[in-house]
This record gives sequence, C-alpha cells and structure tokens, in this order.
Amino acid sequence: MPRYLPAEIGMSLAEVDTPCLILELDAFERNLHRLKESLAGRAVKLRPHAKSHKCPQIALQQIALGAVGVCCQKVSEAEALVDGGVNDVLIANEVVGAPKLRRLAALAQRARVAVCADDAGNVAALDAAARAMGIRLDVLVEINVGANRCGVEPGAPALGLAQAVAACKNLRFAGLQAYHGSAQHFRKAEERRAAIESAVAKVKATTQLLDQAGIACERVTGAGTGTYLFEAGSSVYHEIQPGSYIFMDADYAKNDWTGSGIPRFEHSLFVWTTVMSRTGKAHAIVDAGLKASSIDSGMPRVADAPVVEYIKASDEHGVLALNGAPGYAVGDKLKLIPGHCDPTVNLYDQFICVRNGRVEAIWPITARGALL
Repeated sequence: MPRYLPAEIGMSLAEVDTPCLILELDAFERNLHRLKESLAGRAVKLRPHAKSHKCPQIALQQIALGAVGVCCQKVSEAEALVDGGVNDVLIANEVVGAPKLRRLAALAQRARVAVCADDAGNVAALDAAARAMGIRLDVLVEINVGANRCGVEPGAPALGLAQAVAACKNLRFAGLQAYHGSAQHFRKAEERRAAIESAVAKVKATTQLLDQAGIACERVTGAGTGTYLFEAGSSVYHEIQPGSYIFMDADYAKNDWTGSGIPRFEHSLFVWTTVMSRTGKAHAIVDAGLKASSIDSGMPRVADAPVVEYIKASDEHGVLALNGAPGYAVGDKLKLIPGHCDPTVNLYDQFICVRNGRVEAIWPITARGALL
C-alpha cells in the first residue's frame, strides 16, 4: 500500500504536512563543498558514512565531489546503496551469521565490497562464504583505538588476525579499520585531538608490526565529523569516514570547534512540525514526539528560537517551553534540529528537499530500517 507523501514538488514549505523530515538544499550543498575544500592538499581519500543519510542520491552526490565510495554499517544498507548505483562500499562493521554472510558474498559479486573483522572464527566464516560464492573478499581488521566497542587490540593481536586473513584463499587483507567513535563528541577540541593522537600511536605500532611481518597494509580508514582533520593530518590514515557533516545535529553543535581547523558545518536537516495544542500560556505542544525525532543524544532544538526549549517527548507529542516567546499558535509550523541525525533519518521514508522555501525534490531514504 503506497505511503502518504507529506509534500509535492513545487509546494511551498508552509503547505508541507507534518511531521516530516526536510533538507535545506543550500546549506546541505555548502556542507558538501566545505568538507571538500577543507581536504585540499591532503593525501587522504573521502569515504563518507552513509548510515547518516541511507540515501543513494546523497551518496552519489558525495562521490561526484570526489568520494571514493561510502561506508555502511549493515549488509542491508550496503544492498540499498548498491541497488541505487553506488559501486564501492565498505561495511565498517562486523558481519556475523550465515544468512548475512551469504548476502554479503553475493553483493560482492556485483560491486566492490569490503568488510571488517575482529575475530578469527568470523574470519573463517567469511572465507567459507566467499568460497561458496566463488569470490575473493576484501577484509579489514578492526582495531580498538579507544572507543572500547568492537575491534581487536592493536599490536600483536591485530597482527595475528591479519595473518589469519592473509592465510585464507578467498579473503584478502585490505588494511585496518581504526575509528574512535566516542572521541567525535568530546566537547573540547583539544580533548578530541589528544584522543586521536593516542589512536594514531596505536595504528602506527600495528602497521610497524605488519610491515615487519611482510604484510602490506594498503589502507587505514576511520575518522568522523568531529575529528577528521586530525586523522587526515596524521600521515597514517589513508581514508576518512565523516558522515554527520552533511546535516549536523544539535549534539554535534555542542562541540567546541575552536582551534581544530574543522569548519563549522551548517544545520541542514530539520523535523518540520506543527503546533497542535496551546492549553496554557507557558507551553506549546507540537506533533513531533519520539516517533519523529530521536532523543538518545538529547532533545531536539527549536531552530531560530534560542529561548524556546523542547523539554519533553512522548510518542506523538513534543512539549515546548516558550519562556516568554510570542506566537506559537495552534497551526503554526516550525523547524526542529534533531539531537542525533542518524536515528532520526531512520524514522522517515523520504527527505523533503527545500530551496528558497519551495520543495525542489523528494529523495527516498531507501535504506531506512536496514537492520540486517
């Protein structure tokens, strides 16, 4: 059954139904170019993370501006991007379980696909899946550079796993995944810089062991929006993986960028919402709650209204504390800046793309709900 669309091309923003996800194209495009310009003269490649947008149209624009491909987190995300015309995907995550491995190997028959591993048993399973499909699969060893999530420890453990990959006939050791996720949201730039300096030291120690063992490490990949210029300037990383820079969210906006060299990207992604109730003077109720904006990184912010606060979310309602601000009558529409862009995007079927107050395009979020 077709889903109801909240907008049509050519419609004014005021006519667009709510709640929906709007993308301000001018700000989005400036963000794309701003990141490209910040990398001028640096010997790193851009492989942006598609988990932020889950949209082939956006991925293809990033590639048109010089990205070598994209990252994904799940096989189903990668399938959606490849189906949409992207032919180079790194699944920057571990893929475990026979059904997923079969799909991964099948996908590698029709696009350039690589995957991460941090376990010898998983390496053996990857080799078996690749052998069954008659392919040779690129595998990167993920190392723990400080996030303490996935990743084998750097140094000798990473070397041992790289040797296990290299020994498999249907796998090819393709380098190291070295992403410090938690460092992206350390508020002070110097804290982020110090975390990446520590990560770089761990990568160097590992690549030195690989070199001594005669194993070529052609690629070290990692980095995010909060730190990417630190990795880019390290002479250790070959690829960077920022994702949120295209949208920016309320949580990233809390970072201090002073002295980092990283440009201030603009908010381009908003939840468009309507005031649905005004039963008191102090508060307004909007139609965007938990099902419209993720709050795992904090509440959304009301755009262009610094005194108004989004203070509470339930399933279908959001409560605004007006703090004396005028307006906000029933039927008024406003923009919310999501607290965390990635899971908020995953709540919607499409981006309503707006320029100069009118809907210019509608881009499907084809990898929405791609969990497998």
